[in-house]
Amino acid sequence: MTGVARRDLLGAAGLAAAASALPGRRARAQARTTIRIGVLTDMSGPYRDATGPGSVVCTQQAAAEFSGRGFNIEVISADHQNKPDVGSNLARQWFDQGVDAIVDIPTSSVALSIAAIAREKNKVFLNSGAATSDLTGAQCSPNTIHWTYDTYMLAKGTGGAITRAGGDTWFFITADYAFGHALERDTANFVRAAGGQVLGAVRYPFPQTTDFSAFVLQAQASRAKVLGMANASTDTVNTIKAAREFGLHRNMRFAALLMGVIDIHALGLELGQGLLLTESFYWDLNDRTRAFTARIRPNNQNRPPAMVPAGCYGATLHYLKAVADMGAERAKASGVEVVQRMKAMPCDDDAFGPGRIREDGRKLHPAYLFQVKTPQESSGTWDYYKVVATTPGEEAFRPLNEGGCAFIRS
Repeated sequence: MTGVARRDLLGAAGLAAAASALPGRRARAQARTTIRIGVLTDMSGPYRDATGPGSVVCTQQAAAEFSGRGFNIEVISADHQNKPDVGSNLARQWFDQGVDAIVDIPTSSVALSIAAIAREKNKVFLNSGAATSDLTGAQCSPNTIHWTYDTYMLAKGTGGAITRAGGDTWFFITADYAFGHALERDTANFVRAAGGQVLGAVRYPFPQTTDFSAFVLQAQASRAKVLGMANASTDTVNTIKAAREFGLHRNMRFAALLMGVIDIHALGLELGQGLLLTESFYWDLNDRTRAFTARIRPNNQNRPPAMVPAGCYGATLHYLKAVADMGAERAKASGVEVVQRMKAMPCDDDAFGPGRIREDGRKLHPAYLFQVKTPQESSGTWDYYKVVATTPGEEAFRPLNEGGCAFIRS
């Protein structure tokens, strides 16, 4: 098990200075309630670049913007190594030591275990990194908020669009764990609903696989029109590189079912141009996203935030608004009550704009179908997307009555 990787006491230095200058205020400063937020993420595996340190920076930014509201905020972070047992042990340790909310959790198998622990301990789980739509469906919890994106949104935005455009036969290369299974399942449903067929699929061990040659050859042999990549981050990049090496791009379209701006940066526009992908955040989308990016870049190796870290910012900021609204002491006493307050309050932040949280914990905001620019269309580094279509938040995610969330009354 990996221990705490980093600890940041936001505002602590300012409080110490104030207490030193004004001794009479020391007791009151020390008596302030502390809200503790743990960023549990991938610091060393395939999702590190798309989440990891960026998720920590964006969570810290939300905490910094909310400092001085009558309570202290502490942000800690750790690496779950994409292993459910490691993530579960860290979560239990944190909750037992007074952490009030856990944020991020890329890797759906880890996230599903954390959701169960948060419910058991009556704490808050703010999911940004995990994609499985089961978090608001069969395994929903009154302690969980699912921000950012999910497999249903990705499948509808990318899978449905490509099938309607003529890509009506598919072959999937799928990461063999909860996220990959859910993404393949949801995409296949949209393919069939649009009149398409799934000709086959192959699942590979995650996170042990680095060579995708054998899998792309199976895809090639299927003669499908579309290669559906039900994976993410470096796995998707490596799949595309292998597929191009074997010439699949000459006869197949590539459907990157979860791919982000960090992955396009790693792949390069020469290989990535023309790809269609769905995200709910892009740094250059509008004036508010550009302003948010300007605040993040100095602490993020001068890189714009990716979608999942932006979700950590939005979810953390809204959580802190709910804490302030109900009072920090009361918030620490019941995660369910905090989540209920978050659902009752309208959402609005610079990363995602206005939105709301549905009864099942699903955050609703627009989803965007992007096409990756050609090298000639790009004005420079990080200028990678153009908007093809926008799906309103109320339509982008699975309808409430189709999710099967047990605690929602029909």
